[in-house]
Amino acid sequence: MQSATSVKASAPPRMARSALLPIAPATLVLACVFLAPLLGLMVESFREFTPGRVGSVAGAPFTFANYLELVSPSFAGVLIETFEISIAASLVGLIIAFPLAYCAVRRFSPRWRAATIGLMITLVLLSMLVRTYALELTFGSVGVLRPLLLSLGISPTSRWYIEGLVGAGLLHAVVPICTLTLLGAVQNVDPRLADAAKSLGAPAWKAHLDTTIPLSLPALISAFLVALTFSISAFVIPMVLGKGRVLFVSNVIYNRFGDIANYPSGAAVSVVMLGVSLIVVYGVSRAQRPRRRSP
Repeated sequence: MQSATSVKASAPPRMARSALLPIAPATLVLACVFLAPLLGLMVESFREFTPGRVGSVAGAPFTFANYLELVSPSFAGVLIETFEISIAASLVGLIIAFPLAYCAVRRFSPRWRAATIGLMITLVLLSMLVRTYALELTFGSVGVLRPLLLSLGISPTSRWYIEGLVGAGLLHAVVPICTLTLLGAVQNVDPRLADAAKSLGAPAWKAHLDTTIPLSLPALISAFLVALTFSISAFVIPMVLGKGRVLFVSNVIYNRFGDIANYPSGAAVSVVMLGVSLIVVYGVSRAQRPRRRSP
């Protein structure tokens, strides 16, 4: 009797292990194309670099010098600027995308709803390089609006304007992504909740503030994380619109790998950026978890 019980108890683990077999090929592919290169990047970041060579020397000794050189005001400034512009663009993009998603679901006619969703999908699928150069040729230092900007006392070559232009480029990318992310969440919120609040005397803005937004909060945080992840890893936008005066960490990584062929230093910057990004994403996602109330 005891042996039969033990057999029954051991059956579910065997079934669970067999259920993992279908995902074994995908796990193997993921390990080969993601984990292995990431491990190689980490190993390369500890290698010693010899000037005049491409990458590190085979069998080069390990060192922490590649990470120690990142503890400098110049790199800290690039890192802070990357996150400042990215966070600002993600928040503004979310503020624009949520009303747009709400109007597309609740206010627009079916024709306008389809047109709005189609426009967002088109913007997502359109090449980021094309969109970035379109902004540069319109609002850049040699853009068609240059005379208008100068007449208003705005210098297209000033640093604050270039930072704003990079932020506008990020907005151009994250608003469609956030809008498409929020459509389903707004659709799932029962509109009768806001109607009930308004019937009890609450203003329309207060009714939506107390019902629609709290119920859409998980989707809002998810959309913010997607926008932030895209923004901090952006390469083309700061490269084209930043004109070398506004640099993101991705541009520094490209410079280390491409221009000076210092692979160990570029790998160290990549690892640091990956770690900081994971910490920020984890912190934001952790903040949305409901806290248990103490009895």
